[in-house]
Amino acid sequence: MFHVPCSMLITLLIAFFSLIALMIIHEFGHFIIAKKFGVKVEEFGIGYPPRIFGKKFGETVYSVNLIPLGAFVKIYGEEGTDASEAGSAGSPVYGVDDYRSFSNLAIWKRILICLGGVIAFWIAAIIIFSVLFGIGASVPVGDNDVNGATVVNIKIMAVEKNSPADAAGIKVGDEIVGFKTSLLTGIKINKISDFQNFVKDSNGKSVNLTINRQGQNTDFILTPRVSPPAGQGAVGVQLERMATIIEKVTWYQAPIQGIIFTGNVTLKSLQGIFDVFANLFKGKGVPSGAELAGPIGITIFLANAASYGAGFFLYFIGSISVLVAIFNLFPIPALDGGKLVFLVIEKIMKKPVPVKWEQAITAIFFFLLISMSIFVTIKFDIPRVVDFWKAGL
Repeated sequence: MFHVPCSMLITLLIAFFSLIALMIIHEFGHFIIAKKFGVKVEEFGIGYPPRIFGKKFGETVYSVNLIPLGAFVKIYGEEGTDASEAGSAGSPVYGVDDYRSFSNLAIWKRILICLGGVIAFWIAAIIIFSVLFGIGASVPVGDNDVNGATVVNIKIMAVEKNSPADAAGIKVGDEIVGFKTSLLTGIKINKISDFQNFVKDSNGKSVNLTINRQGQNTDFILTPRVSPPAGQGAVGVQLERMATIIEKVTWYQAPIQGIIFTGNVTLKSLQGIFDVFANLFKGKGVPSGAELAGPIGITIFLANAASYGAGFFLYFIGSISVLVAIFNLFPIPALDGGKLVFLVIEKIMKKPVPVKWEQAITAIFFFLLISMSIFVTIKFDIPRVVDFWKAGL
C-alpha cells in the first residue's frame, strides 16, 4: 500500500513553503519599490495562474493561484510601449494612467525596481542570519574539516529498532560525548572515526557511553553486536559530526553579525560560482562538491537540512537566499539581470529596445531556462527524491 510517513511529509511541506516564501519576498521587493515610486501595480500573486481567488484593495489585485511554484507582480507598463503603439517620432501615447507607467519612469527608478527583488533576498538573508546569531547554528562536517578550536559534536541522527542503542534508551538528537570501559575511563569522542574504532574494539563487550541530552550528560550501558544485521552497525546508530559555525551572541550584536556574515556568504558564493565557470571553461567539469539542482532538488536539500535542526535549516535558507540573489543578477533575459541589461542599453542608445525584440529575446531565454530546469529535474532531482523517500521509509 502506498504510504507517506507523516514526519517526512511535514518536513517536505516545511521545506517547500520556505522556498515559496523566499520567492514571495523577492516579488515583494519589486512591489514595494514600484509602489514607492508611484507606479501602478496591477496584481500581486502567490503562485502562478490560473487564479484560485483574488481580492482587490485599492488599485491592486492580491491573488492566490493554482500553480504553487513562486509568486509574481504585474506592474503597469513594464513591457514598455512599442513604436507601433506610439505617437509621432515613436513617443508614447499618454492615457489617464500613463504617468504611472513603469516605462515612463526615469532610468534610475526602473533600475531600482528591478533590483528590488535581489535586494529583498539579501535583506531576508541578513534577517535569517541575525536570528541565527541569536540561537547559534551547527552544520554537518567531515572528521577533518574543522580545527580543534571549533565546537564539534557527534550527533545521533537515527536509531535502528531492536538495536543495542535502542534497547539502552538512546534517542535521535542525543550527542555522544565519550565512552568508558573496564580499562578506559573518560575518553572524549570528537570524530566519527573515534566512535567507530572504539566500537570495533569493543564488540561483544559491555561499554558505557556518555550521552548529552538537552544539556545534561547521562551514561548508557550497552553491548555492541558482533554480527549486526545487514546495513546496520554494531551499535545501531547513524551519526553526523556537527560543527558550530555561528556562535550565539547578545541580541544587540546579532544584527551586526548577521550583516557581516551575509557579506561573507556572498563573497564565498561568488568565489564558488567563479570556480564553477573557470573549471567548465578549462574543460575540468563541475568542481568537487558542487551540485546542480532545480526547485525540487533544493526542496529536498532543505528537507534534509531540517533533519539537522532549526539552526542548520535556517542557515541553509539564508545561504540559498544569497545564491538566488546572485543568480538573478546574471545578465540573462528572463532574469532581473537581463532586464537591467535592456535598461543599460536604453541609457546608452538614448531609446528603449523595441518591445517586440525584448519580448522575443526574453521568451527564447525563458524557454532555455525552463528546458534546463526540466533536464536538471529529470537527471538530478528525481534521483534525490527517490533517495529521500527510501531514507524516510
